[in-house]
Amino acid sequence: MTSRLDDGDAGRPEIHRGNGRTVVALAVAAAIPVLLLSGWVATLMAQQQRGLTRSAAVASAARVAERVASDIATQVAVLQAEAASASLDRPDLAAFYAEAERLRQEHPLWETVELAGPDGAQVVNLLRSLDDELGPTADRVSFDAVVRTRRPVVGGIGPVGRISGKRLVALRVPVVRNGALRHVLSVGLATNAVSSILRDAGAPEGWVGTIVDAQGNTIARTRAEAEELGHPANAALQAAIRRAPQGFYTGSTLEGPDVEVVYRTLTETGGWSVHFGLPVATLNAPVSRSYLVLAGGSVLSIGLGLALVGLVGRDMAQRRAGEQARFALALRSSEEQGAVAAEAAELGTLRWDTVEETVTASRRAAELLGWEAEVPEGREMTADADIALLAVDALDRERLVAELRRSLAEGVPLDVEFRVSQGSPEPRWVRLSGRAPRLRKDEPANLVYGVVSDVGPRKRAEAERLDLLRRLGEAQENEQRRIARELHDQVGQTVTGLSLGLKGLERLLAADGISTEAGRQIEWLQRLAGEVGRDIHRAAIDLRPTALDDLGLREALATLLGEWGQRHGIRADLEFIGEASRLPAAVESAIYRIVQEALTNVLKHARAATVSVCLDHRPDEVQVIIEDDGVGCEPASGPSPSDRRRPAGPRLGLSGIRERLTLLGGTLTLETSSGVGTTLFVRIPVAPAA
Repeated sequence: MTSRLDDGDAGRPEIHRGNGRTVVALAVAAAIPVLLLSGWVATLMAQQQRGLTRSAAVASAARVAERVASDIATQVAVLQAEAASASLDRPDLAAFYAEAERLRQEHPLWETVELAGPDGAQVVNLLRSLDDELGPTADRVSFDAVVRTRRPVVGGIGPVGRISGKRLVALRVPVVRNGALRHVLSVGLATNAVSSILRDAGAPEGWVGTIVDAQGNTIARTRAEAEELGHPANAALQAAIRRAPQGFYTGSTLEGPDVEVVYRTLTETGGWSVHFGLPVATLNAPVSRSYLVLAGGSVLSIGLGLALVGLVGRDMAQRRAGEQARFALALRSSEEQGAVAAEAAELGTLRWDTVEETVTASRRAAELLGWEAEVPEGREMTADADIALLAVDALDRERLVAELRRSLAEGVPLDVEFRVSQGSPEPRWVRLSGRAPRLRKDEPANLVYGVVSDVGPRKRAEAERLDLLRRLGEAQENEQRRIARELHDQVGQTVTGLSLGLKGLERLLAADGISTEAGRQIEWLQRLAGEVGRDIHRAAIDLRPTALDDLGLREALATLLGEWGQRHGIRADLEFIGEASRLPAAVESAIYRIVQEALTNVLKHARAATVSVCLDHRPDEVQVIIEDDGVGCEPASGPSPSDRRRPAGPRLGLSGIRERLTLLGGTLTLETSSGVGTTLFVRIPVAPAA
């Protein structure tokens, strides 16, 4: 009996060890799929987090690049407005110096303002007085580009200036008068000023930002400016710029750690590019954490497998629910990051549903659209489409609806600017850009996703420029009217008196019996005085025809075409269609000057035998058609090498015509063909007669 009991007790450890191995085997078997699932989830989450970080970097780089480009474009726009100043017409350097000094006080980023001649010699530099000897400009690369193209140029970091003693970044615009380049107006930005623009653009904390010019030299940096500014960027950066205008590359910084750099080329800056470096350790931190989570999960899975072998199914279900929660959290995080990026760029998001007839807008979009209801921070507001349209100015409402319908029907991107009349004392200009995605190609879209931005500053700058051009035009017309009056009233009367004096002298000498030679001399002087009087009369009419003020456009054009055709031997026809009422004085002056400029182009370039002018006065617009049967021209093509020494073609004349039409909201269409002739179609809107 005792012997059997002892034998049974001896076999129990083996049984216990077998059961233990079974339990361990079951635990390991249960832990294997848990380990695989944990690794897959951790890797997926890490890759997703890394992708979100890269997406946020791209969005931030795009936002900062747009802000920097916008800031540079604003500086260039202010410089262009100054280039059109009346003080540069004569030029009046003292008045220009005062204006430039005032602008520099208003723009603290400006180091100096420089005015140079086409040869590069400086005429004005705010760092010196008007009486000082200035010498040539420092950065000849950007200067020669302006002289060559006659367009604004954003230069890179230049050499050390003789006057400033610094390496400045030059913004240059041409000063053109009467079709000729008179001067080049420049603003010198200090490198720390460009770095200030970069920092103020809202770069994320901890990122290393750099701006590089077209030659690959560093002109701005958020850190270590003194060590890097003016030096060539590293080889990885230059290779990336040559490869593509935007993207990613890996490199190193002065601060030591390796970084993954997102970069983007800035528009309208002559090849500048902005670069932001993300520390690789920060970018790969989610992956490292995922490995730690994986290791801890493995240990925990083995422990749970020993204790909860029978609850594997419920554990898997719980894990699946946890994955869905994490995915939902990651999605919300992505949406919040997008909202933060849009808010940092002062943009508003909008969704227009044409089926439900509702508009859902973010807080910033609601503010820009002038909605009266207050939207909580981080929330959205939904309103009826009819109510949302009431905030749009009545003059722009139909155009906005038409663009929305066109985008929905044709699938084209939406880009429209309109005024908002609610929420501010004066209408505010905003821009709505977006897309209407289609579920099927054969079905129209019913949702528009857009971004709302404030374009009021740009519109105000355009309005100020147009007002300046309008005042310049009025001043020119008034000055021509004054000169014509002086020629007619004073010089003309003097020549008439001279003719009468010669006639009286002829009678006195005839009474004393003058010689035949003296008589011929007096007759020659009388003819010469008559020709001088006619030339003065013709010059006065060209400056400001009295018929335009006294009799109207019809008689003024008839007189112009008649005298022009008789003088140059070219047949000139004139036809009036539509209403016979007088047009506004500004419209009549513009049409007269446009016809005058077109006739000048015909005489210089067309070699035509016939010119026809047709004016159609409609209730809401005036159409002017100017047609000749000359040799035509090719305005889109450049001159051949053999023609480079000839005077420029009709481009300068057409530029003057377009400038006059811009002030009146008109348009110009040119149709031409070599050997056939040229036709100008001019349209000017006018208010309907009362």
